[in-house]
Amino acid sequence: MHRRRRGGRGRFPIQPIIKETPLTKKMVPEPMGNNEPIYIDLAEVEVLRLVDLEGMYQEQAGSAMGVSRGTIWRLLVSAREKVTRSIFEGRPLVMGLSNED
Repeated sequence: MHRRRRGGRGRFPIQPIIKETPLTKKMVPEPMGNNEPIYIDLAEVEVLRLVDLEGMYQEQAGSAMGVSRGTIWRLLVSAREKVTRSIFEGRPLVMGLSNED
C-alpha cells in the first residue's frame, strides 16, 4: 500500500505493518467463470493470515499491524468478501495489486 489521501486535505492514512507477503501472487479457479480478476490488497491478505490462520484476536492483529481494531475489522470483512466472491463467481484472485493503479 502506498500513502494516498482521499481528497485534497486531511492526514495521511496509517500504513499497516505487513510482516509476511504471500508466495502466491494470483489464484485462478478451475473452471473459470469470469475472466475479470478480483484484487485483494496485501493488508487484507495479512489480516486473513493473522486472524484466520494464526488465530489472533482482532485486537492482537491490530497491535501486530500497527492499526486500530476497527481497521482490522474493515480489512477482514473486505478480504473475506473478496475471497468468497472469487470462489463462487469463479474469478481469479490477484494479491498485492490494486485495480486503482
